[in-house]
Amino acid sequence: MTRMSHPRTALALSGACLAILALAAGPPAARAAESAEERGLRIATEARQNDKGFGNFTANLTMTLRNKRGQESKRELRLRVIEVENDGDRTVFVFDRPRNVKGTGFLVHAHKTGPDDQWLYLPALKRVKRISSSKQSGSFMGSEFSYEDMGAVEVEKYTHRFLREEDCGKLRCFVLERVPKNKDSGYSRQLVWLDRDELRNIRIQYFDRRNTHLKTMVVEDYNKYLDRFWRAGRISMTNHLTGKSTVLNWKDYEFGTDLDLGDFTRTALKRAR
Repeated sequence: MTRMSHPRTALALSGACLAILALAAGPPAARAAESAEERGLRIATEARQNDKGFGNFTANLTMTLRNKRGQESKRELRLRVIEVENDGDRTVFVFDRPRNVKGTGFLVHAHKTGPDDQWLYLPALKRVKRISSSKQSGSFMGSEFSYEDMGAVEVEKYTHRFLREEDCGKLRCFVLERVPKNKDSGYSRQLVWLDRDELRNIRIQYFDRRNTHLKTMVVEDYNKYLDRFWRAGRISMTNHLTGKSTVLNWKDYEFGTDLDLGDFTRTALKRAR
């Protein structure tokens, strides 16, 4: 397992994407002729393809909520993720602590196009509540992450544009702009920093519907699993309008578990403990 001191989350292919990917293997002159949109789409597609083939994995997380005065509260939860052929990943979060959120479950069926399907299980009510597309910009369990942020990021859900290349800490990064196609998105656009060598998310800036810089996510402490898949040890989200922040610390990644699609249904969500 290789450890990096600097910075997961996400970015299958349609025929059009295959044509753009072919540019990567072409002569320098062909690549130089790319438009900013073509180059942005190619880089985003390559980044997403780099993470394909993991099958499934589980992990444990600590979520730290911090208000603008620096006061903190912590939550512990578990994550399960499974790949779905010709569609987006499916994800389940289950909260274990503290007692007032214990047993709460969150299920995401991500899709390559169109809004994700999302459900929240509330143990006090013993029922599963659907999160409509128009509500996915809301706060996820009181954190600075929105419901929209919690699913897999699929390339087809955005338009992409290459902006520049620049240093980001000790790394060299591509900077892309992506614009959500979903009219219900809480964001007008996002700026994404991907490290040039591995195409991992290093930083994302989120702009609200008024194009105000709303939040920044920083991804760091990457580890490499199965000699191929990079996963972060820490993801932080800072809200620049409220002064609040949320940190997710990840540990105990395990790949190739006995999960199947039956573990990612609304019925299974009620049983998740």
